[in-house]
Amino acid sequence: MTPLAAPERRPPVLPPSVALANRLRPVLQQLARHLRRKAGSGSVTAGQLEILGLVEQRPGVGINELAGLVGIAAPSMSNAVDKLEAAGLAVRSRAAADDRRRVGVTVSEQGSRVLRVARTSRNAWLAERLRRLTPEQRGAIEAALDALETIASERPAG
Repeated sequence: MTPLAAPERRPPVLPPSVALANRLRPVLQQLARHLRRKAGSGSVTAGQLEILGLVEQRPGVGINELAGLVGIAAPSMSNAVDKLEAAGLAVRSRAAADDRRRVGVTVSEQGSRVLRVARTSRNAWLAERLRRLTPEQRGAIEAALDALETIASERPAG
């Protein structure tokens, strides 16, 4: 008597959006790692650059709002801003006379210079890699930007 053969197992067929996400996510992570390394700003960390960039976009932002944007606790954000302030990259100030408890954060002139240097370095690195692509490949990336910007602009759930 011959034993029954086990049924052939096939990997599940993934919905197209899941299959695309499985390819896109590691590529985006790798690009983000490369760009963090190419900040070119000396002693400033990638996390500090992220915070400075958010403050630059929202001058006078409060610690709690900033913590929510980055996804860390307010005390941790306060410590991060303390370090940026000690380095001369950010400035805290009372937001308004009617609410003396609220403190807003702005980027100092030195912080703006650090951000410019980091962006220039990152852009140069990325532009060089894009230059190496064929015109068709660059066109495909350009065509995908609107959709990627839509995804990136969505607020995370939670």
